[in-house]
Amino acid sequence: MGLPKRVELVEVSPRDGLQNETQTVPTPIKIEFINQLADTGLRVIEVTGFVSPKWIPQLADGREVFQGITQKPGVRYPVLVPNTKGLENALACGVKEIAVFTTPSEQFSQKNTNCSVAESLERIAEVMKVAKTRQLRVRAYLSCVLGCPYEGEILPEKVAALATQLVTMGCDEISLGDTIGIGTPVKTAQLLETVCRQVPPQQLAVHFHDTYGQALANIYVALEHGIAVIDCSVAGLGGCPYAKGATGNVATEDVVYMLNGMGIETGVDLKKLISVGRFISQQLNRQPQSKVNLAFRK
Repeated sequence: MGLPKRVELVEVSPRDGLQNETQTVPTPIKIEFINQLADTGLRVIEVTGFVSPKWIPQLADGREVFQGITQKPGVRYPVLVPNTKGLENALACGVKEIAVFTTPSEQFSQKNTNCSVAESLERIAEVMKVAKTRQLRVRAYLSCVLGCPYEGEILPEKVAALATQLVTMGCDEISLGDTIGIGTPVKTAQLLETVCRQVPPQQLAVHFHDTYGQALANIYVALEHGIAVIDCSVAGLGGCPYAKGATGNVATEDVVYMLNGMGIETGVDLKKLISVGRFISQQLNRQPQSKVNLAFRK
């Protein structure tokens, strides 16, 4: 299969990137951050999550953030919702696109959402009923698809079956997440070959963490399998509060640099992106985790 000519980047830093930060990022900074991201040419920016502030305090200002941003024409602004309560809060803000989440790992499901995989699917089914009557676009995140910190290896067949179930429920897109970043190109290929037999690559996205420096190599494998939607996070922000050892997402700057070098279009201005990565890193009092961002300092 030939490589895609254009790739859609899903920028997850405002939600997935910031949710694991211990220091609270002020709401006006989050709003400015998202507005700057939209000015880079990114067309999908996951703004926040309508989740319990008890479990993820960083996202307690979800309503204020979503209502405070300047929504640019042509840019999609999805939010994460864990259940119908989260969906109700999102709808009250005028949200047009949502993301739900589950995992093939029973133990991770218990740690992450305090419920079984079957129960998480029941919650998603309830959300889907409302979402489809409101004509919302829904993406589903599948966590720990290449391995779990509690269960170890996850069988590709298990991931494929769950992805198929979510598509049948009405999810428009499935994002396959290597939450702890243990995947390698061969493992990624085995997973995608199995999943793509049941779900077309046009409905798949990939979400790699760069814990062991394998993310870009794994993304290349995904491109070879016809997947043209890549989740990434500017400055390499991110992690997972319920997955020990999960470091940042693959850096958007690094992904754009690689795709530019391959002649694959993204519509994203790399220089502007680097500037935004430095902006949010300064707010967090740290260096960007993006190799490209650091290289451009020289």
